[in-house]
Amino acid sequence: MAIWNLGSINIDHVYRLDHLPRPGETLASRSYAQGLGGKGANQSIAAARAGAITHHVGAMGTGDDWVIARLRDRGVCTADILRLSGQATGHAIILLDQEAENSIVIHPGANRAITPAMLEKPLSAMKVQDTLLIQNETSGQTEAARIARRVGARVVYSAAPFDIEAVRPMLPHATILAMNAGEAEALFAAMPGNLPVQGLLITRGGDGAEYRDLMTGEVHRQAAFPVNPVDTTGAGDTFTGYFAAALDRGDTIPAALRLAAGAAALKVTIPGAGDAIPGIEEVISFIANRA
Repeated sequence: MAIWNLGSINIDHVYRLDHLPRPGETLASRSYAQGLGGKGANQSIAAARAGAITHHVGAMGTGDDWVIARLRDRGVCTADILRLSGQATGHAIILLDQEAENSIVIHPGANRAITPAMLEKPLSAMKVQDTLLIQNETSGQTEAARIARRVGARVVYSAAPFDIEAVRPMLPHATILAMNAGEAEALFAAMPGNLPVQGLLITRGGDGAEYRDLMTGEVHRQAAFPVNPVDTTGAGDTFTGYFAAALDRGDTIPAALRLAAGAAALKVTIPGAGDAIPGIEEVISFIANRA
């Protein structure tokens, strides 16, 4: 079993502020940091840190070699990351206030230069017991999902950043649809009625998470572990990556939710995105101490 992730790679530029800027307002930041991020990279790191064999399929510019090194250091297989000349590595401008709330601006760069032909070779190695992760920060999502479903692999699709025109063609190929509460509300408003997926994973921040099995009607809920948040960036990606890794190794839905909730809770206590995702031993210890 393995995780394959058609995922974005971003370099995060993080600015800490007294408050998020209002329209027309100019603020001086209290600090600046650079780190590894992108919903895709975050999910790959989370899955790898959770113990899953994780292959990242994506693209970046020809520079920024430290990004590849950092992914490898965290256990991610990077052989299928393309280096594209004439393209910038994706990057994000992240603004953080004193309450750990954030606003983010993304330049997709090489993430949006991925073509269907680039996906055929790496994804041809997927097997029926594998899992494919996809988000809305790259091109080629629908093509990748078709390849995965053709071999019978599970497809976990994060409908974020939310765009109903990106979601519609993905739904027939997704196994599990992963969203936060706001994205779920937008989807239900745009597409009322039954959805053609097996399950919905909805994260609700401090209110926990739930998994709706649309095949049986059963709903599993997981409370959030109380912590003092420092940085919420990447918490949802941490949850999704850990949840997918837990399913990949055969955990039940309740066990996967609990493990993912513990990982996300630990992540928000540490500044950063991909660099701040905890390892599984730390997560298990954290959960055990709160049993």
